[in-house]
Amino acid sequence: MTTFADTAYIGAGATIRAPFRRVRRDPGSRLFVRRELPTGQKAVNTSISQMRAPGERANAELKNWRILQKIRSSPAHATCLVNAVQVLILNS
Repeated sequence: MTTFADTAYIGAGATIRAPFRRVRRDPGSRLFVRRELPTGQKAVNTSISQMRAPGERANAELKNWRILQKIRSSPAHATCLVNAVQVLILNS
């Protein structure tokens, strides 16, 4: 299963797709330089961001729900509840 992640997961494995990062250091001089990404890599980064955006918004919305901070049920039931809430948020 392919997973889309943020830039912290670069090099995590073949099934984890992470955005491209700019090279910050020049390999020859080891100095910091500003380099822009090629157009193709920018397009890949944009598409990964668009795919991740709904989930990121749903997770941010869940953090504001106070009911989840005071949940007293088992973790298995809490997971089902969180998944159901995410589906509702994403489809509203």
